[in-house]
Amino acid sequence: MTAGQQSLTLFAGVAAVLVVASIVGYVLDRRLAADAPNPTIDNLNARIKAWWWMVGLIGLGFVLGKAGVIVLFALASLAALREFITLTPTRRGDHPALAVAFFVVLPLQYYLVWIDWYGLYSVFIPVYVFLLLAAIAALREDTTDFMSRVAETQWGLMISVFALSHVPALLGLRIPGYEGRNLLLIAFLVLVVQSSDVLQYVWGKLLGRHKIAPTLSPSKTVEGFVGGVASATALGALLWWITPFSQWQAGAIALMINLMGFFGGLVMSAIKRDRGVKDWGWLIEGHGGVLDRLDSVMFAAPVFFHVTRYWWTV
Repeated sequence: MTAGQQSLTLFAGVAAVLVVASIVGYVLDRRLAADAPNPTIDNLNARIKAWWWMVGLIGLGFVLGKAGVIVLFALASLAALREFITLTPTRRGDHPALAVAFFVVLPLQYYLVWIDWYGLYSVFIPVYVFLLLAAIAALREDTTDFMSRVAETQWGLMISVFALSHVPALLGLRIPGYEGRNLLLIAFLVLVVQSSDVLQYVWGKLLGRHKIAPTLSPSKTVEGFVGGVASATALGALLWWITPFSQWQAGAIALMINLMGFFGGLVMSAIKRDRGVKDWGWLIEGHGGVLDRLDSVMFAAPVFFHVTRYWWTV
């Protein structure tokens, strides 16, 4: 099966699942929420609708190839960084550093990914940019909460730009016998990690009894975590045919990125609780902001990239 046939098969399967989910959501809404709104069903249908939009955008990126994927994730990084900075207290002295972050660092990071300069894009933000932004902020001579302000800007870049840029960076990996199929690595990563989020929600609603981190995320339960991660790991093993991995390797890697995705959700929830908000934004109906939807991918992507690069590339 060619790379194009594999991509079409995968997207057809995802579309079929979404069609079934949409029908189920419609039936549930008609039968159980006809007389009065049901928050759980409303949330489910909002999530399904948002998934249609997201799958459509990812599919468009795939059609446009490498350039489309890089632009798509660069725009996602832009939106995510904006959400993060919006909820971060800033002062006038931070404006030059923020301007550099948005208009220089972000596009330059994705340009380095575009030209596949691994030696630089892998250290550009956590080394050079971290030092540069601190220096720019210091030159403004505003020392009020200086450490926390600089660290918050650095963390915003780290999670919203550096971590997320590892998704399109997968396109640059040279894997023997897998030429022309790297887009499917992105599909594997996003599909497995995002399905883990959804399945944790479903299992939690069905069987959830014991809160796993009630202060950070009241909706997450031990049963939901175990059921969701196990189901998404099984899905990853079943999707081995779109990867350069064997079936057991695909399952092991799926487990790894699902765990990283779960920790990403917890960390970003902790930051939201610190800021006193429920969602990072309102861009995606039923999902909050871009950070709400991609927090798990942001934590999973660098680990997935480096494991694949270390063990499978020439």
